[in-house]
Amino acid sequence: MSIKAILFDVGGPLNTEIEHERGIDALITAVVEDVGVAVTPDSYAAAVHHAVHSYAPDAHPAIIWHLVGGDLALAARCMDAFRSTPREIPFELREGMVELLEELHGRGLKLGLAANQPQATIEVLDKHDVGAWFHHREVSGTHGYRKPDLRLFARCCDDLGVEPAECIMVGDRIDNDIWPAKHLGMKTVLFRTGRHIEQRPRSHEDVPDTEVRGVAELRLALGELLSGGD
Repeated sequence: MSIKAILFDVGGPLNTEIEHERGIDALITAVVEDVGVAVTPDSYAAAVHHAVHSYAPDAHPAIIWHLVGGDLALAARCMDAFRSTPREIPFELREGMVELLEELHGRGLKLGLAANQPQATIEVLDKHDVGAWFHHREVSGTHGYRKPDLRLFARCCDDLGVEPAECIMVGDRIDNDIWPAKHLGMKTVLFRTGRHIEQRPRSHEDVPDTEVRGVAELRLALGELLSGGD
């Protein structure tokens, strides 16, 4: 069955999230230290390792949980402070991605979003000249499904009018992107970047078809998958 569509996560492949995660790290450090727990570079690195390698659905409460040593009351206080603190979420478009999306669109491929993002992300993508290339323009904030829920991927396919086996999924997380896509029969590309760059497969069912670390590698990997290469 030939490939007709490519699904993209937003955070990681499209948005580098470098400044976003840096801001998150600073905020978590601040709220944890406000409850009297000292945070060092080593303790923070260990907390991130815990969050990533335990496959925490949301890394941020997992980081806090590890930093406060599993203290339920402190963790709850920190999370309340973290969630109630206003913050801007910058969008850092990955260099070369607009050109790649334009190329894929020009080849007649259907492009879709498969992302845990607020609905406002669609407007942000349009502002950065990315949104126009996507045929499926919904995210979790639009329909209410969150990865790794298989229904999010199924909705993408239904909207694009394709079967899962006719899709490639590009994402930066094994648990949220690679496993559910493979479970449905999609080809998968793991974009190693950001917070989850060192995440490892839990079993053979988590192993992506290929891994990349930049747009140039992604272009080559997609070309091979589209041509039927292994």
